[in-house]
Amino acid sequence: MHSRGRVTAVYDAAVIGAGAAGMMAAGVAAQRGLRVALLDHAARLAEKIRISGGGRCNFTNIGTTPANFLSRNPDFCRSALRAYTPRDFIELIERHGVRWHEKHRGQLFCDDSSESIIEVLRRECDAGGVHWRMPCAVRAVAFEDGDYVLDTAQGRLRARQLVLATGGMAIPQMGATDFSLSVARQFGLRIVEPRPALVPLVFDAQQWRPFAALAGVALEVGMRVAREAADPEDTPASPAGRRRGRHAAPGFVEDLLFTHRGLSGPAVLQISSYWRPGEALAVDLSPHEPMADHLLRHKHGGRQRLATVLAQAWPRRLAECWLAQAEGLGERRVADASDRDLRNLAARIHDWRLRPTGTAGYKKAEVMSGGVDTDELDQRSLQARRRPGLYVVGEAVDVTGWLGGYNFQWAWASGMACGRALAAA
Repeated sequence: MHSRGRVTAVYDAAVIGAGAAGMMAAGVAAQRGLRVALLDHAARLAEKIRISGGGRCNFTNIGTTPANFLSRNPDFCRSALRAYTPRDFIELIERHGVRWHEKHRGQLFCDDSSESIIEVLRRECDAGGVHWRMPCAVRAVAFEDGDYVLDTAQGRLRARQLVLATGGMAIPQMGATDFSLSVARQFGLRIVEPRPALVPLVFDAQQWRPFAALAGVALEVGMRVAREAADPEDTPASPAGRRRGRHAAPGFVEDLLFTHRGLSGPAVLQISSYWRPGEALAVDLSPHEPMADHLLRHKHGGRQRLATVLAQAWPRRLAECWLAQAEGLGERRVADASDRDLRNLAARIHDWRLRPTGTAGYKKAEVMSGGVDTDELDQRSLQARRRPGLYVVGEAVDVTGWLGGYNFQWAWASGMACGRALAAA
């Protein structure tokens, strides 16, 4: 064991967190000639990359724009995303022989496995001579005589610059912590309240009981937050709205999955980043076809039950469950229902209101929303404005992407911006 009082090594930069953004920043800086240490408390490299995309890593989205991210300052991510695009990352992995394919909505995945992306980043770091320190817990960080001094499980080290790249608190069972936020607070940086994002939503057990039997049912829906500002001045774009962390919530058309406790699937994961406790969701269960037209077409001369007609557009279990909740319609034939009844039923189908009681928490979340306030950081370099030499990249910054590869693109872009900005001694 090294003495706690003796500095064992001196570096131009120390990067804490050997994930997507951390390895990108370390590799870029080291290849520019900087002496870089890359530290991580985990024994295995980049576990979150390894499990992403079902093991094939949805490593970017070719349609990435700033509009695919939420932040108190929606313009903050523009500079980094413009300087390092999805095409730039594709060119990097292709130089290493990684083969990839597009699934849908611009989402790119490895043909082989996520290990391909991890290996690319490892090679890039090794090409610059990055000093790996894994597993190596950082016990404390201090600022002494113009340098950052790290007390670690492998002794003390000193660096002119410090990069916080440990991500957020999502998936704590894989070692995720609030380390970057704690150090940022230590040095006086403001934090936007962190929350689980891209996470399933849960409901009151009693209220959800009629739908619990639908666990496993999936269909494509439209989904939005049914948000109404109590004060017309309290909007996402207003000063009051920005202080409260409000975001203009888009609608999504994605797959929805019923679970025993609530809702999951891409539609819910997407909207969860914008949902706030107490708000209702508006779900369109037939986003591509006016349901009134579908029902009325089958009315005249039809002897089918309503459930049978709905089952032509939905999974049968959903059709039967839905009608069981609609008074007087469960066993009726479509021909016996009035046009008004059918139109009212269709209206409810297109605007099903639900009020979640909460989220499934960080254990089920894919990312953390919130983090270091972007007002504290320079958008071109990710350096703290009031703390020279301190940088924050990736998920620890208040920039959260949609589901579909956007958060990885932010990791690459923010890591690259930082790596290019770090200075040699």
